[in-house]
Amino acid sequence: MLKKILKGVGIFLLISIIALAAAPFIFKDKIKALVLKSINENVDAEVSFADVDLSLLRNFPNASVNIADLSIINKAPFKGDTLFYAGDLNVKMSIKELFKGENEAMNLESFSSSNALVNLIINKDGIGNYDIALKTNEEDTKEDSESQPFNLNIQNYEINNLRMVYFDESSNMKLALDSLNHNGTGNFAEQKLDLDTHTNTKLSFDMDGTNYMRNVALSLDAVLGIDLDNMKFEFKDNKALINQLPLEFDGFLQMVEDGQLYKLTFGTPDSDFKNFLGLVPEAYSGDISKVKTSGEFKVSGKVDGKLTETTIPKFNIELASKNASFQYPDLPKSVKNIVIDTHIVNETGNMKDIYVDLNQLSFAIDQDVFNAKANIKNLTENALVDAKLNGVINLANVTKAYPVQLDQPLSGVLKADVATKFDMKSVENSQYQNIQNSGNISLTGGFNYEGPELAKPFKINNTSITFNPNQIKLNDFDAVTGSSDIKVSGGLDNFYGFLFKNQTLKGNFDLASNKLIVSDFMAPTTTTDETTGTTTTEAVKIPAFLDCTLSAKANTVVYDNLNLKNVSGNLAIKDEAITLSNLKMDIFGGNIGLTGTVSTKENTPKFNMDLGLNSVNIAESFTQVDMLKSIAPIANTINGKLNSTIKLSGNLTNDMTPDLKTISGDLFGQLLSTSVNTENSKLLSSLASNVQFIDVSKLNLDDVKASLTFKDGKVALKPMNLKYQDINMTVDGTHGFDQSMNYNVTFDVPAKYLGTEVNNLISKLSASDQQKIESVPVTANLTGSFTSPSVKTDLKQATTNLASQLVQMQKEKLINQGTGALSNLLGGNKDASSNSTTSDSTKTETKEDVKTTVKEKASDAINSLFKKKKSE
Repeated sequence: MLKKILKGVGIFLLISIIALAAAPFIFKDKIKALVLKSINENVDAEVSFADVDLSLLRNFPNASVNIADLSIINKAPFKGDTLFYAGDLNVKMSIKELFKGENEAMNLESFSSSNALVNLIINKDGIGNYDIALKTNEEDTKEDSESQPFNLNIQNYEINNLRMVYFDESSNMKLALDSLNHNGTGNFAEQKLDLDTHTNTKLSFDMDGTNYMRNVALSLDAVLGIDLDNMKFEFKDNKALINQLPLEFDGFLQMVEDGQLYKLTFGTPDSDFKNFLGLVPEAYSGDISKVKTSGEFKVSGKVDGKLTETTIPKFNIELASKNASFQYPDLPKSVKNIVIDTHIVNETGNMKDIYVDLNQLSFAIDQDVFNAKANIKNLTENALVDAKLNGVINLANVTKAYPVQLDQPLSGVLKADVATKFDMKSVENSQYQNIQNSGNISLTGGFNYEGPELAKPFKINNTSITFNPNQIKLNDFDAVTGSSDIKVSGGLDNFYGFLFKNQTLKGNFDLASNKLIVSDFMAPTTTTDETTGTTTTEAVKIPAFLDCTLSAKANTVVYDNLNLKNVSGNLAIKDEAITLSNLKMDIFGGNIGLTGTVSTKENTPKFNMDLGLNSVNIAESFTQVDMLKSIAPIANTINGKLNSTIKLSGNLTNDMTPDLKTISGDLFGQLLSTSVNTENSKLLSSLASNVQFIDVSKLNLDDVKASLTFKDGKVALKPMNLKYQDINMTVDGTHGFDQSMNYNVTFDVPAKYLGTEVNNLISKLSASDQQKIESVPVTANLTGSFTSPSVKTDLKQATTNLASQLVQMQKEKLINQGTGALSNLLGGNKDASSNSTTSDSTKTETKEDVKTTVKEKASDAINSLFKKKKSE
């Protein structure tokens, strides 16, 4: 019997387990249909989810429903914007809820979400993207209420890692809650309940492009009294932290027909000055529990009124401290005589009437006292600022009194005595006449600064700024970075626009330097991909926020491997580009003038330059500058000076040197007082061995003019005329930046340089015939590369052609001579008729003998000539 009972129980359990495992497949489609129905009947948006999963075992005896990758995408006028996304959305309900009919509502007991995003937007027309509820009339609403697929009977809920962003386009206000974790426990089946909540998040707040809070840690543990009938939420037992500043709340907020009603008070539970240090993030304030403090600091406030489409609640927030001090146990200095008196107030309920009064902020470190006060009104429309700074801070004492972590220790003495009064619209519109400034700020004693925008740290020896009504004047800026020194003075035209509105910084400056190394200012930055470990070099960027002119003088400027002396010129920086004008420098024994532009606006930096080279040393300039070396590699064999104009453009590499593969332009040059050194060139040595009638080292290059163009890594030389003694030469052709070449050298060679036999043949000609054989064209073809040249000439063919020409002329001469002699002989015989047959026969034989003799003589001369050439 027992065995039968156990067997029956076992079968029942097995069937139950199988049923629980199989049920999700049975009810899955029903759950999907209910979810879709609930969504479609309530929202006007594009909703999608990856899957709906039902489990009866996970939270048995309750059922769990998981919705994966749920997203709600707005329609017009926010088409394509994500309103809500959740990686996982979980709902728990009783299993019996699954067996209800189609029109019966399901009761949900709890829900949770993780990795969710809420993106709330109000556009310039005041329309919110969260208003996605379907518009229905009262009858439809009544019918819908009778067939709702879900009812809330929630006991607890949980939200993990939520990011919520609120952006109001009309006021350019952005509020973000990041890493939000929140959970609550309470019985929502009751109309009145106490909800026990726990919340922590990080808050960031921006308005009109200015960041006021960044990742401020917030936490709140609170019991909220909820009256669902009246939609009223009351703070009961609660404790909040802003960073480490404790706050407690009292009062309530209530949802009313036209908005929300607030009636709250809050404040610090005590007035210890540690409360002030608690406002600072722990990463910057350290362990404040061990800090010795005196005096008080308190935060108090009240919020009273309605938040509607046109009004905000009235509020008054006060931060106050009197005669306070603090000292960290491990630091030698203390901050004392601290006074803070600040109010943030709205007395009317209108957004534009918010104002901030910093009536006093003062403190002392040792004997240095610093004071500040400011008043800011009309924050949301046209902020009016009235501020004063006065005092001294020895920056080296900051880290001795406060545990701030710095890459470089602070140094220098800051002195300020400044008053300023302006409105933001005047700043935006550059209406400097409405800005009232006076006073000065100075920094002495050596201040060190470094940042990602700088190639190397700056050490500022001295600087001073004077505030005038219409301009801020930089009286002095004496600094060192790397091995470079600079001194700058000038005026800033829109410092406030740059400071508060992210506008470009305009100004005019004079710069002087004894030694300026370009890489100290413009070294490219490198980044390493943590995933792949690969390192990439980012191109140097000219700052987009600069719009200024600069008149510069420097005794020495080092660019790449070049030492430039007595550099002077003007620079205009605007729109991520530098325009250079009247730039002059001494280098290579002469001087160079330069005008042009460098732009880093595109991904690849570009340049366009005109250079004027005046009496520069040829060998130095064309061996030390890679670009010139590629344009004219043969120039390293020439000793002397060069005048030249060069126009070129192309891309720059990440370290701001020309990318040779991309440059194009042209060069025109004139050589001065030059000589040739063939030992430096395999090409010239090879040419000299193939053309022995000239001595290449004695070429006359004085006043030679050369013109060439270059593009796509190829250089084309226009025909260039040279002269060696009485030999004229023409050179033209092309070569590549890879040193490959294809050049032709045409020599106009006097015949006298072509050997003794040729000269003997010429000597036998008449004076008039010799004048016809003054010179012979000889061509040398230069191919291969400059380091491995191949030289071929047509010298042998030219000499053969000349010898043939001379033979022909000799032959004609001898024939003429033989014919004349025979005529004379025949003319002297009086008995012509009797000997006519003999004379004709003799005449014919004589002509043939002359021809044979001439041919033999010519052949002997040619053979003798080339035997000699071969032996040579």
